[in-house]
Amino acid sequence: MTVLTSNHEGIRLLTLNDPERRNPLSPPLVKDLLRELDAAEQDPSTRAVVLTGAGLAFSAGADLDFLKGVTTAGAEANYAHSRELMRLFHRVYTFPKPTLAAINGPAVAGGAGLATACDLAVMSEEAKIGYTEVKIGFVAALVGVILVRNVGEKHAKELLLTGRLVSAPEAYRMGLVNRIVPAEQLLDEALALAQEVAANAPTSLSLSKELLNALPGMGLEDGFRLASIANAWVRETGNLAEGIAAFFEKRPPRF
Repeated sequence: MTVLTSNHEGIRLLTLNDPERRNPLSPPLVKDLLRELDAAEQDPSTRAVVLTGAGLAFSAGADLDFLKGVTTAGAEANYAHSRELMRLFHRVYTFPKPTLAAINGPAVAGGAGLATACDLAVMSEEAKIGYTEVKIGFVAALVGVILVRNVGEKHAKELLLTGRLVSAPEAYRMGLVNRIVPAEQLLDEALALAQEVAANAPTSLSLSKELLNALPGMGLEDGFRLASIANAWVRETGNLAEGIAAFFEKRPPRF
């Protein structure tokens, strides 16, 4: 299996499992990861998803075997591959449950894109991340869509135009990651953060993600209009009824 799955008190841990090749985003791995995300969404006991890599790397990005033939594969094959990778990034970015990246080692090119697509990221002190596509004549086109939303235009331009790998402290400074921890604490920290997030109302988490995805592309009036609709709609949900009841009864909510 190119993706290993384990459950940790409501958190689904998905581990990219091709360590000898540094967990490249090969077609089989992308297919398996999409399948596991579907399973995680359909499982009501799964409240959040954490992605990490087996071995020393998070993900080295492109599958080298695929890369060797990319210039002769033909337009249709290349477009099909590009769309499948787009589907993965879009799936992670818009996943209705919280997603977290536990960046245990190098996250490069498409691997960096996968980490960037997650809602939150915890990074090992020793790890590096970079969007290196320009160094071989490629373009980080899919990654760029979500990167500029994460770090803003100036940082995105620096990362995409230099193609350099950045350290954990620099990734934190740019807003690429939320926390930096020693390598031996990475998984525990990521799972703890996932559990902290997942303890909140599922409906609120899902709707918050939808709003955060939509608002950057909207004007002020449209943004406020959408927010007012969301504000009114959530009042009809069972999660809010339970949350208010728990508040007045001075007990933890049972979401």
